[in-house]
Amino acid sequence: MKIEKISLGYINIPLVTPFKTALRTVNSVNDLIVKIETEDGTVGYGEAPPTAVITGDTKESIEAAIRGYIAPSIRGMDLDELDAVMEKMETCIAKNTSAKAAVDIALYDLYAKRKGMPLFRLLAEKDPGQARTRLETDLTISVNDTEEMVRDSLRAVGQGFRILKVKVGKGGSRDVERIREIRRAVGPEIVIRVDANQGWTKEEAVRTIRAMEDENLGIELVEQPVSGHDFKGLKYVTEQVNTPILADEAVFSVEDAERIIEERAADLINIKLMKTGGIHNAQKICDLAQKQDVRCMIGCMLESKVAVSAGAHLAAARSCVTMADLDGPSLCSIDPYQGGPVYQGPEILLSEESGIGIVNVPVTFEEIS
Repeated sequence: MKIEKISLGYINIPLVTPFKTALRTVNSVNDLIVKIETEDGTVGYGEAPPTAVITGDTKESIEAAIRGYIAPSIRGMDLDELDAVMEKMETCIAKNTSAKAAVDIALYDLYAKRKGMPLFRLLAEKDPGQARTRLETDLTISVNDTEEMVRDSLRAVGQGFRILKVKVGKGGSRDVERIREIRRAVGPEIVIRVDANQGWTKEEAVRTIRAMEDENLGIELVEQPVSGHDFKGLKYVTEQVNTPILADEAVFSVEDAERIIEERAADLINIKLMKTGGIHNAQKICDLAQKQDVRCMIGCMLESKVAVSAGAHLAAARSCVTMADLDGPSLCSIDPYQGGPVYQGPEILLSEESGIGIVNVPVTFEEIS
């Protein structure tokens, strides 16, 4: 079945509250949507957020990569030869992982529809018996003044969330205070994950994490305490603390994951489709992690339901994935889509709809000529 049409559009969804990390503040999801059609009229959807501070991809660069390189390279190829299509996309332009992820997601959506299967069951063929129809996600607590973070945490618990991912990275001693007060407010049963978003030096990271350990704050993990480029610093932190360290911005590729595992630079790996370039390469990282018995999280950037649902299908399909940070739809003020997984507070419920399951994306598309 030939790939016939590739079209682009944009969706804008206001957030419930501003999303704040050590790197940025965002008020709405403003993402590119890809629509790919085969010659029989079947449609697949993908999505890419411009996250320049992490992936280096802007709105303009994502669109230019798809228009100028990816679309001309894969149009007319046979969808049934999916590996060949992915190889062509991978080699037609370097990097541009968010652009590749958007197209990859749309292609996998199409391919699963072609097979008449929900995507998670198709992906689970590499990991027999692991397909799940229910996931539990954490909810992100943006970095703010301590009092506001406590209120946001209590609100999340009131909505049924049992796992909080708390953003820090803006001052070590203040970060300890933030976590201390949140723990005091939510009690001992709530799981707290700490995400520094590269905000600490290695020395500050060790000092801050040890302070949390000394106070018995019960932190499940700390995500990307130092710069994503600082492998030595990441390894130093991992060796100096007892709390498990989750590598995020340090892992874009299979090669990055291999290095992290071989050097024992982190305990856990966060796989995000916008870093890997989509499901195709994310599967390779899952294969590696399973061989080495390394647990993984499937995370997301600030994405809406299309891209997050693709991540949910992958998370539901692989046994190495034991954690989900897929709260993008919960951060959005509305759900403009029809179909796809159902997001009920902390629960993500997958159905037997073919592909990703989303049947309508209410944006205006322009076909790439």
